[in-house]
Amino acid sequence: MGELFRSEEMTLAQLFLQSEAAYCCVSELGELGKVQFRDLNPDINVFQRKFVNEVRRCEEMDRKLRFVEKEIKKASIPILDTGENPEVPFPRDMIDLEANFEKIENELKEINTNQEALKRNFLELTELKYILRKTQQFFDEAQLHHHQQMADPDLLEESSSLLEPSEIGRGAPLRLGFVAGVINRERIPTFERMLWRVCRGNVFLRQAEIENPLEDPVTGDSVHKSVFIIFFQGDQLKNRVKKICEGFRASLYPCPETPQERKEMAAGVNTRIDDLQMVLNQTEDHRQRVLQAAAKTIRVWFIKVRKMKAIYHTLNLCNIDVTQKCLIAEVWCPVADLDSIQFALRRGTEHSGSTVPSILNRMQTNQTPPTYNKTNKFTYGFQNLVDAYGIGSYREINPAPYTIITFPFLFAVMFGDFGHGILMTLFAVWMVVRESRILSQKVDNELFTMVFSGRYIILLMGLFSVYTGLIYNDCFSKALNMFGSSWSVRPMFTSTKANWTEELLKNAQVLQLDPDVTGVFNGPYPFGIDPIWSIATNKLTFLNSFKMKMSVVLGIIHMMFGVSLSLFNHIYFKKPLNIYLGFIPEMIFMSTLFGYLVILILYKWCTYDAATSKSAPSLLIHFINMFMFNYSDPSFPMLYTGQKGLQCFLVVCAILCVPWMLVLKPFMLRHQYLRRKHLGTHNFGGIRVGNGPTEEDAEIIQHDQLSMHSEEGEELATQFSIAVSSAELDKEESEVSMVMVKAFDFGDVVVNQAIHTIEYCLGCISNTASYLRLWALSLAHAQLSEVLWTMVMHVGLHVNSIGGGILLVFVFAAFAALTIAILLIMEGLSAFLHALRLHWVEFQNKFYVGTGFKFMPFSFETIREGRFDD
Repeated sequence: MGELFRSEEMTLAQLFLQSEAAYCCVSELGELGKVQFRDLNPDINVFQRKFVNEVRRCEEMDRKLRFVEKEIKKASIPILDTGENPEVPFPRDMIDLEANFEKIENELKEINTNQEALKRNFLELTELKYILRKTQQFFDEAQLHHHQQMADPDLLEESSSLLEPSEIGRGAPLRLGFVAGVINRERIPTFERMLWRVCRGNVFLRQAEIENPLEDPVTGDSVHKSVFIIFFQGDQLKNRVKKICEGFRASLYPCPETPQERKEMAAGVNTRIDDLQMVLNQTEDHRQRVLQAAAKTIRVWFIKVRKMKAIYHTLNLCNIDVTQKCLIAEVWCPVADLDSIQFALRRGTEHSGSTVPSILNRMQTNQTPPTYNKTNKFTYGFQNLVDAYGIGSYREINPAPYTIITFPFLFAVMFGDFGHGILMTLFAVWMVVRESRILSQKVDNELFTMVFSGRYIILLMGLFSVYTGLIYNDCFSKALNMFGSSWSVRPMFTSTKANWTEELLKNAQVLQLDPDVTGVFNGPYPFGIDPIWSIATNKLTFLNSFKMKMSVVLGIIHMMFGVSLSLFNHIYFKKPLNIYLGFIPEMIFMSTLFGYLVILILYKWCTYDAATSKSAPSLLIHFINMFMFNYSDPSFPMLYTGQKGLQCFLVVCAILCVPWMLVLKPFMLRHQYLRRKHLGTHNFGGIRVGNGPTEEDAEIIQHDQLSMHSEEGEELATQFSIAVSSAELDKEESEVSMVMVKAFDFGDVVVNQAIHTIEYCLGCISNTASYLRLWALSLAHAQLSEVLWTMVMHVGLHVNSIGGGILLVFVFAAFAALTIAILLIMEGLSAFLHALRLHWVEFQNKFYVGTGFKFMPFSFETIREGRFDD
């Protein structure tokens, strides 16, 4: 259970794997997912490593599978996902896989090439069919127009240009030529302008749109095209027209001059189109069968290939023994999982058929291990919130277990509404209940995936919001009168403290209730805020005071808890200086000032009742006077006897804590440095003669080594371990040893400690003020909810008729939509971000360093889940 509050203990281990068993052993370690391999060949280019050819073969197979997958998706065929986790194929099976994928790829490429050629031919025949049809319509219309205009000689010349060319030859010495083709519809205006300018208006263009869109044989997209026919005279214009058509990528087709020839050609074209359509259908059916067969097994193929690729990539991180019979690897792994790792190695050796067992040897190192925090589906989201700020340093206190409670609670303080909390809880419960089905669907929506991964966070935020909503007695901006109000106005008519007459009751808009009426009240409201405040005009003033003090109390308790957690880090890492010169003055400083403020708030709440509430002093003025040592003003009476002496003592203690943190620690570190420098019996020119360090000196050096992360620190640790070992081997014989001490810069230590002290002292003030966002966000949410009810729902409830009932349906729909969009999503996101900031800055900076690096084990889990690109 202790590992829940601190990262796992890690160790560096060395693996000795036999060459024939290395592949299977790494495969088993990948299935286990508990070891992180280190690169033992950082200076070797990736293209010069031993298994680079195998990695390339796997990448080539992966490329072929991606091509097949792309074709499957293009054909809208669903990929079968049974959740199967296939075993890693043996290296000898790679040839069979390559041959299979090569066959499928070539078959698909051949089908695609033939299908593209057939579609291109089909497109040309279809365009020719429309050309023959449209040009015949052009000539028919022109001939009809010519006969209608024969009586008008002025129009005869114009209309003759649209007659059949053979007809023009019989009736006139002038003969016109023409070309017909197809062009994209959007290019028609530009095409027409270009023809007019280049040919100087000596051509005649007719065009008509093709009603049905045509399919592009390459992309498969639908393209809208138009048929055109251009009349011209002479070869010069003919060449110009053809060049313009070529520039605009228009397709020209031969069109016979006589109607009879066009009719015969159209019949032949239709016959060829029917035959081609039959061949296309057969080709598409064959392609569908091939893709459907591939879709059933492509996920398994992907997993196999990418597991093989990951194994060979990992083997490239290992060293090869000089005998070429053994691979040496170094891994980080949790100490608690060493037995399961050993079992995985034995299982891999058995699968490979090797008789030589693989060896795991723990290594001693001064390098900082990676940070590994075990999570489950419940704690995963909260751990991600912490890791987003920074990966924890090795073995320091993990804030995630505390965040599970404090984060949704602080969110609920800002979001507190009984109705909104129930809606959020129901949404989270729906995701939790259907989580297995949602996970199996593999939703690609990134926003929903992010929300779904935090479903347990949302669930707790909703539950805590229900609780705080009951505390605030707020449900969609309305109070719930569950226990009956503790206020009463009936005895006020006979009370001697009030002169309320019937005339006053009729004319006065606002009346003030006296809380101090003996024998009327049954005590305070049992749970939360009294519902009478929902109709009070000074509701905001009362809630502001209550929520502001509550925010200060919660914030100071939260920060003091964070400072308390730092004590466990100092104890674990054996840093007594940080306890006596850091934790103790920090706790005293915060307790004497802000902890005392919490006590004053609680004391005032408990001491003053309805009868004495009018004489209650202002805590803000008292707190200011405490710092100013101002106790001479008689208008601010003391809260309790001896307040002046106690407050002066607390302020002096807080002031003394500043030099305690600022001065003592640098001088103590300097003293330790000088002690290490003169460690031993004598010094002669930097060579110490003696029997090695004493136990007390060894503890000092070991304490300093734990805080060293640089190369110099590692070197010092190595030299020290050699010195201690030599001293233990022969305690009777004097020997010469070298003790290297890390350079100590007193100025840097002073500056760092000054920054830390100033940051902490000023941070206590600014962080306390930052927790007032709990009050501000809670007020904003409540007021926004009230405005939404008044401006929307209130309108539908004030229409007393049948039409009002119908109107209420639409008004409630608008109210529900605005509630979800604004109050649940926008306000919820705002409160979420502010709660996140309070944890990252105000809470975690008291104890959490967050300078570690994450444990990234070699695991097949991401491949099994389908996240192939990770």
